[in-house]
Amino acid sequence: MKIQLAEHYGLCFGVRDAIAQAERLASQGPLTILGELVHNPVVRERLAQRGVQEGGLNHASAPTPQVMITAHGASDRKRAEWRAAGFGVADGTCPLVRHAHGQLGLLVGLGYFPVVIGKRGHVEVSGLTGDFPDACVVESEDDIARLPSRERYGVISQTTQPLEKVQALVAAIRAARPASEVRFTDTVCQPTKNRQNALRKLIAECDTLVVVGGRNSNNTVQLVTAASAAGLTVFHIERPDELDPAWFRDAENVGLTAGTSTLKETVAAVFGRLEEIAALWEHAIA
Repeated sequence: MKIQLAEHYGLCFGVRDAIAQAERLASQGPLTILGELVHNPVVRERLAQRGVQEGGLNHASAPTPQVMITAHGASDRKRAEWRAAGFGVADGTCPLVRHAHGQLGLLVGLGYFPVVIGKRGHVEVSGLTGDFPDACVVESEDDIARLPSRERYGVISQTTQPLEKVQALVAAIRAARPASEVRFTDTVCQPTKNRQNALRKLIAECDTLVVVGGRNSNNTVQLVTAASAAGLTVFHIERPDELDPAWFRDAENVGLTAGTSTLKETVAAVFGRLEEIAALWEHAIA
């Protein structure tokens, strides 16, 4: 049983910086994160040990005077509500999510009807559409029929969507609205693209894949979905102790990757556990 680690995996710079910011603020005084800082239980537990609390973004009420917006971002309207309620608002928004906000605002300013390709209800998508009440979210081709009739559509994407899916949906919008102008700005972030490209290499070389990350992490789930669709045996875990040696009885080439909110040390621990399992089966065969 061989183990191959993806070329790109785990914590991206936006999440890394948000975690560091939260830990720094927590060392200075009580802090409430407005939601899950990242969709990863290991990170959330580490922050909780430092006294960080979690609250909701939608109602301007928190147990601490200092609050922090997560890496997924928020609308300007929400920021204003919290500041107006008297809270100190720290902003942990990933710069690439902030870029997506700017691109959507630019398209709206140029007269395009706002469309966001992404997971409906996801905190990042809610933040992107929060300042544009008329904006439409397209999650699948079924949503395209519900787009209002407009002469010009301005389309961006949730930063963690698979680029191929986004491009296919943009093409479908153009096909469904041939008389309209559809302007697409690619806002899928580079760390997501890197991890998706690295995944393709693992798919070509492995029969089994272990994906490490939060079960409610969109980009992690996308990795799982893509590998499953390609025919690999896929195991989605959050911690190394979830690995069952029996899963790998017939595995020959095992790939390992992780979502953008997964700590490097968690991936290292999973890799170490896989090495133990490989040695276990080698001994059993011998």
